Amino acid sequence: MKFLSVIEFLGHFHPLLVHLPIGILFVALLLQWMSRKNKYASLSAAVPLILLVGCCAAFASCITGYLLSISDEYDKSIVSWHMWMGISVTLVSLMLYAKEKNPLFAIDKRILSLGLLVLVMITGHLGGSLTHGSDYLTKPLRQLFDKDSVTNTAIKPIANVQEAVAYTDVISPILQTKCYSCHNVNKQKGGLRMDEIGLLMKGGKEGKVITPGNADESELIKRLLLPTDNEHHMPPKEKPQPTESQIALLHWWINNNADAQKKVKDLAQTDKIKPILTVLQTSVAMQKVRTDIPIATIGKADEKIIDQLKARNIMVLPVAQNTNYLMANFVTDSIINIDDLQLLVQLKPQLIWLKLHNTNITDEALTSIARLTNLTKLDLSNTFITDKGLPQLSSDSNLQYLNLVGTKITGAGITQLKGLNKLQTLYLYKTGVTAKDRLTVKEAFPKTVIDTGGYIVPLLIWDTTVIKEPVKKY
Repeated sequence: MKFLSVIEFLGHFHPLLVHLPIGILFVALLLQWMSRKNKYASLSAAVPLILLVGCCAAFASCITGYLLSISDEYDKSIVSWHMWMGISVTLVSLMLYAKEKNPLFAIDKRILSLGLLVLVMITGHLGGSLTHGSDYLTKPLRQLFDKDSVTNTAIKPIANVQEAVAYTDVISPILQTKCYSCHNVNKQKGGLRMDEIGLLMKGGKEGKVITPGNADESELIKRLLLPTDNEHHMPPKEKPQPTESQIALLHWWINNNADAQKKVKDLAQTDKIKPILTVLQTSVAMQKVRTDIPIATIGKADEKIIDQLKARNIMVLPVAQNTNYLMANFVTDSIINIDDLQLLVQLKPQLIWLKLHNTNITDEALTSIARLTNLTKLDLSNTFITDKGLPQLSSDSNLQYLNLVGTKITGAGITQLKGLNKLQTLYLYKTGVTAKDRLTVKEAFPKTVIDTGGYIVPLLIWDTTVIKEPVKKY
């Protein structure tokens, strides 16, 4: 047992040593290539020494790699190829060193150099396949061109969690993101494979990791619950850790006999697990589609108009990346004149957000604003508009957000806009809308969130309070 521990200890030096020959031999090949030019001919003197050091590092990597392969479980086919490629790197680098020291050595140096370069790349790729999986090199490319923007290892939302197969749709994605990197077809730490249900239930060198019907006695759960600095904690602390909810799901599945076929609805669900399962489903519904940015594509706005507005200290920006829809903000200029409004109207197709708070606009300006029929957000807070001009906004039928805070509008005035069926939020703090008007306004906008402000935050018993000593009077 102690002998095996020593072998395992020495084998764990392989990840440390394996990068040395790659870097050293690449440097040697680079200097060798550069020294062919007269300008860098002096570099050739350093090539033999660097090749010798690289050869020794490759030899040490081969030894520690072999020790690691017999002390841990890896795919034997890939290990064999990786080992013989590593040995080939060592031998070819030694032959290239001999050729550098003795030009009469009967092998073409260019063939040796090219062969060494290819061998180092192949050996490195095989090593990466053992550590990260055989698709580690091609996975980013697949994700780049895949129509699905969610990566293959990401946990995807579930449309109807109760109809989902518990293992396939809920449990397997958790294991895939947290466990497969060390327990897969190419690498089986502790002799355990977790990427297939049959092999998962079989267990590893130390026995079964799942006890169906008893999660608390299952080695998988025990390892997950150990402190992260414990050497037996899984996954290792440097790896992504499962969340409490994910551990709870694993615990729930194992307690339900770790069934691989049943749907979620067929398994007993405690009050604790129900909301966790619901989150898996509602994550689809809760991914709100932005309605304040039209789906339809639009052409670019006239850059000359935008430049003129910017010259007047008016901020004009895209509302989001990869869209031609715009927002205009008068944050740096509180004085708006008729010329400003005429320029804004020329951006009518693209302008969807308009912020005019703290400006001098009056009811007359609303005539121009009413022409901006694509607006979804309009901020008129702390301006001089009144009930008289408000009906003109009825033509802005796409409005979803309207801020009238700090204006003189009243309940009677705001109900004139009840035809704005898409209005989602309406801000009426510090307006003429009284407490008596609120019911009427709510009836006019039954689907709109109406914010009248004036919140009073109660002092809770756990809030921090400061008690000052009374001032003594003499």
